[in-house]
Amino acid sequence: MQIHDLPYPDPGLPDARSGPRFLLWLGRNQLGGQLKSLCWGLLHFLSVASLPYGVGFAVQAVVDGSGSRLALAGGLILLLGAALALGDTMLHRTAVTNWITAAARVQQLLARRTAALGAALTRRVAAGEVVAVSTGDVEKIGWFVEALSRFAAAALTVVVVCVGLVLYQPALGIVVAVGMPVLALAVLPLLPRATRRADQQREKAGRATELASDTVAGLRVLRGIGGEELFLDRYRRASQEVRTAAVRSARMWSLISAVQVLLPGLLLIAVVWYGIELARQGRITVGELVTVYSAVMILNYPLRHFEEIAMAYSFSRPSAQRAARVLSLERVTEPGGLRAAEAPAGDLYDPVTGLLAPAGRLTAVVCGDPDLAGRLADRLGGHPTDADTGTRSASASGDGSGSGSDSHSGSGSDPAKAATPVTALPSVLLGGVPLDELPLDTARTAVLVQDKDPVLLSGTLAELLDVPSSGSVRPAEALAAAQCADVLDALSQASLDDDPMNARITERGRSLSGGQRQRLALARSLVTDPEALVLDEPTSAVDSHTEARIAEGLRALRSGRTTVVLTSSPLLLDRADRVVLVHEGTVAAVGEHREMVLTEPRYRAVVTRETDEEAASAALSRNAGTSPHGEPGLGDAGIEELTEIEETA
Repeated sequence: MQIHDLPYPDPGLPDARSGPRFLLWLGRNQLGGQLKSLCWGLLHFLSVASLPYGVGFAVQAVVDGSGSRLALAGGLILLLGAALALGDTMLHRTAVTNWITAAARVQQLLARRTAALGAALTRRVAAGEVVAVSTGDVEKIGWFVEALSRFAAAALTVVVVCVGLVLYQPALGIVVAVGMPVLALAVLPLLPRATRRADQQREKAGRATELASDTVAGLRVLRGIGGEELFLDRYRRASQEVRTAAVRSARMWSLISAVQVLLPGLLLIAVVWYGIELARQGRITVGELVTVYSAVMILNYPLRHFEEIAMAYSFSRPSAQRAARVLSLERVTEPGGLRAAEAPAGDLYDPVTGLLAPAGRLTAVVCGDPDLAGRLADRLGGHPTDADTGTRSASASGDGSGSGSDSHSGSGSDPAKAATPVTALPSVLLGGVPLDELPLDTARTAVLVQDKDPVLLSGTLAELLDVPSSGSVRPAEALAAAQCADVLDALSQASLDDDPMNARITERGRSLSGGQRQRLALARSLVTDPEALVLDEPTSAVDSHTEARIAEGLRALRSGRTTVVLTSSPLLLDRADRVVLVHEGTVAAVGEHREMVLTEPRYRAVVTRETDEEAASAALSRNAGTSPHGEPGLGDAGIEELTEIEETA
């Protein structure tokens, strides 16, 4: 394949079991390019290695006073020079092609894997690592693939030259043939230490980069509390650690380079000393001595590629390991693609927790555990997390009915059976259709999940809202429902033509406040207008007045559409058609907000942040006929409630 043929129609299925296996897979998939580079490399290196023979032949012709042989030697040197130039040019061309095509293949694989995993990717691998793999690591992997064919050509050339010298002049040729493997293998004991130091340098550089990113992201807060100097000192220390590690790594590689210069020099001294003795004894001619001497000198050139391949592998191995780690990530359940590509419609149902979101209604979900809420949101969108494939308790596995059965019913069972290993949890159903049986793009069109920390890409506001959508919701309507009026005013002042849609938003929306970013992300989700929309804490960064207006706007704009909001905000809960309490992984209660505040203590504890002591005091007051504030109580119901509170506590 040539560069102009990129991108690949199909980059293939990588062997991501380990870094070396991934590098081997890349080499096999570029076997044609590697063979071309090897052939041109052999032409180049053999032409270089043959020059000493032409020089020696010319010297001997001068010694013998033969003009015809001198002319023949000149023609040979000229021919070798032309072959050298052609081989060098084409070797560089094919090697760079191998580099670029290998890097492009890895980037395509990473892009496809990122698209397949979506938001779940950054929960399983740090976002900085993904960026590092798709930029710097890709270049290092391409470097090794490119250097591999040149190294193979150099190694074959060394073998051919050693064999040729043994046949040409056995006495000196044997010395060279014995010394060359020693030169090639001499640096091997140094490579593990050099690799470790290079890995330490990259690790410290990654930490410094992460610290710098965190500092930039939180610069506004740091300035508010006067913490710039503290973080600057931390970055200085991290930077100095990187410098120290880089110097230690460079010392090791300089030692390897020194060995690659010293040992060939010693071999050359030995060859010259021994050759002079042989020439004085009349066993070899002057031309033969010059030929062997020049050959040893020239062999230093291909030997340098032994150092290069060692360095390339040292740097590419951890890069390939990181790439393989990302490429090995899979969706817990791959879509079978057996069903039609049309997005289904109907109720959204999670058989694991028993959560049911009726079609066309606004359902609010309350979870006491924020991590559980995040995993539930992922699962509702067809993005199961690693936790969904691990081990879960028998009481949480249930039968998918969502009845919220008593978790203490199995207390007398064998503790060894308390955890049941499972391969995958049941898929979420939309209109009775499992999401994991739909094509991936269809499933994501049907159900859209907005994380609690959504990302805004850099660009104009118009580009931000230019997303695949049904066309039923206009950007102006979505912005109004998300209460973005103040955001539009701020953006219009930053726009050259006073049009907020043309104002640029910086990377990750860092020029905006947290609440403004959150509302713009909500507007983007509303413009998409999916069949089912799942929002995880969409108003956690806004004030109560704005939150109340967002709740009204969300209810009005999503009328007739299935909407699930994971939140503990009373303002959102009060405006939901249906409120569901998920406790310990299963649905524990369903009803309306005001009713559940009075009748469900676990719900009230989450929503009102009520402590166990406050809940017990409230139950006693209601049992006595009055509330803690002198209001009428609930009578005998308080006794049952108090008992339940004590059991749960």
